[in-house]
Amino acid sequence: MGSTQKPLKIAFVHPDLGIGGAERLVVDTAMALQNSGHQITMYTSHHDKTHCFKETLDDLNVNVLGNFLPQSIFGYGHIVCAILRGLYLSLYLLFTKRNEYDIIFADQLATYIPVLKLTKSKILFYCHFPDKNLATRNSTIKKLYRIPFDLVEEYSTMMADKILVNSQFTRSIFKESFPKINTIPDVLYPSINTKEYEKNIDESDKTLDLLRSERTTLLSINRFERKKNLDLNIKTLKELRKRCSEEEFKKIRMVIAGGYDLLNPENVEYHKELEEMAKADNFTYQTIWPESMNKNETEVDKEAIQNANIIFLLSFSENQRTYLLHHSQCLIYTPTNEHFGIVPVEAMYSGLPVIAIESGGPKESVVHGKTGFLCPSDEKDLSEAAYAIIYPEKSSSTKYKIDVASMPSFAKEYVIGKFGFEQFRKSINDIVYKMDEEADTNHKENKKEL
Repeated sequence: MGSTQKPLKIAFVHPDLGIGGAERLVVDTAMALQNSGHQITMYTSHHDKTHCFKETLDDLNVNVLGNFLPQSIFGYGHIVCAILRGLYLSLYLLFTKRNEYDIIFADQLATYIPVLKLTKSKILFYCHFPDKNLATRNSTIKKLYRIPFDLVEEYSTMMADKILVNSQFTRSIFKESFPKINTIPDVLYPSINTKEYEKNIDESDKTLDLLRSERTTLLSINRFERKKNLDLNIKTLKELRKRCSEEEFKKIRMVIAGGYDLLNPENVEYHKELEEMAKADNFTYQTIWPESMNKNETEVDKEAIQNANIIFLLSFSENQRTYLLHHSQCLIYTPTNEHFGIVPVEAMYSGLPVIAIESGGPKESVVHGKTGFLCPSDEKDLSEAAYAIIYPEKSSSTKYKIDVASMPSFAKEYVIGKFGFEQFRKSINDIVYKMDEEADTNHKENKKEL
């Protein structure tokens, strides 16, 4: 790379090291750089050790600062509180670690950047999606309220030394959202650590007992958030019931699994809404709660879980995730205009056909007719695609055809080539070394001018 390949000192600043796509990307990036020999330190405002990726417990140095600051004020002002918490983190780095790091990796909140720039570190900003596009604006007051935050986001993002995005789709939205930024971000697709998916399932794990079934499983993995459109899964199952004979449908169940936090009002409310929806459509359903064996042993009828049309799995262990990815018939991925979506990649590597909405990131990851199907956001199309995968010999669909037998081997090689961890490690390593080289060059030029 031109200059000596010295290990770099790199800090990561991330709001909440919980469980989600953004967190998975951040953890993978930190692990990739640490595996390349760099010294990594993570800074966050919140790290629940019962609701996080295990690497943040076992492998990475994580510092929690500012958790005493509120996440909202009586359910309002989330963005203000997020900025305050981020400002606390940034000021800590400025006053105590001013000359400590070569590079600071920031994501989600660009408002960190102006303060972080004062540390003299190079700032690498990863834009999962512009925050201004995620905010709701359902009233005039809310629209006015967002104006200063949108301006701050654009000007703060502009100050980053390097900007990365997670897909071509996000890059197009970035350019539309920030017309004042002339820089065109580079695309760095999230990866999966394929070694994690090669692990054998721990069959002695008692938490698997509630998930075991002889029936065909349609799997959904997403956080319990309304923007993930999980209700479309239930609508799809309703359409599939119409498409199937009674005997065929008896052999099918749906597992809706995903991140769930009792302290997150939306998670709690949306789960209740989904239960009510299942009930209204005359589906039997059961919920498996976090720490399930302690609670469900006494409160949940295991036979009812076995016979349920729909199972809500509120958060899950890695072993449960691996089990579901290897014992399901297909993954249904319902978000529309998802920024990237790592779950379809995980499913494809595990040999699971993916049915995703034909928009956003999945258009860049799912190969229609080869690794699954891209469908309109319509339950009739989704149910037609699901039936074609479950009962290919009975399906008369001309739109949805796939060789289920050859799909796993093709999908695995495809994922390794495009989203493999080793390829990701090399890419991010090249990026940080190039940033460091540019910093050295600029420093030398400044010295000459003096």
